[in-house]
Amino acid sequence: MQNLMVITALGHDRPGIVRELANAVTETGCNIEDSRMSVLGGEFATILMVSGRWNELAKLESSLPNSARRMGLEVHIQRTESVEGGEQLLPYTVEVVALDHPGLVSELANFFAEREINIRDMSTASYAAAHTGTAMFSVMMSVDVPAGLHIASLRDEFMAFCDQYNLDAIMEPAK
Repeated sequence: MQNLMVITALGHDRPGIVRELANAVTETGCNIEDSRMSVLGGEFATILMVSGRWNELAKLESSLPNSARRMGLEVHIQRTESVEGGEQLLPYTVEVVALDHPGLVSELANFFAEREINIRDMSTASYAAAHTGTAMFSVMMSVDVPAGLHIASLRDEFMAFCDQYNLDAIMEPAK
């Protein structure tokens, strides 16, 4: 059984912050299994899943808060477990582009939640359209579709939903 821990960190962005955080993890003998890192405004944000023997994770739990303070990061540490495959899930990618308006993420999340489809990963961005400068919004999602759902019906429902909200969208199997 693999020992896992999730770490979230937030702080002012600067060069070298990823190196320092990665070094703090590896110095304890732990390994970064999965991560997401981004700069939002002037802030650096990351979430890491770290693995190690129980004593290595304990060492990281005790040393990371002080290391993070020196790096100017606020951290949260949470032990976790591997998710065992239960229900068969089909990975799908969803891409949406639309005029930017409040509530778009909420509307999309509600569509999938009502159908008990888990959003595994999501990335959003606001930007100005190339020639017009119109405020645009893009969403990229990875979702887990239960194998028992009729995919053609789901796709039809999703396209009708997108038509209702004037969203340009694609829903396809993940590659």
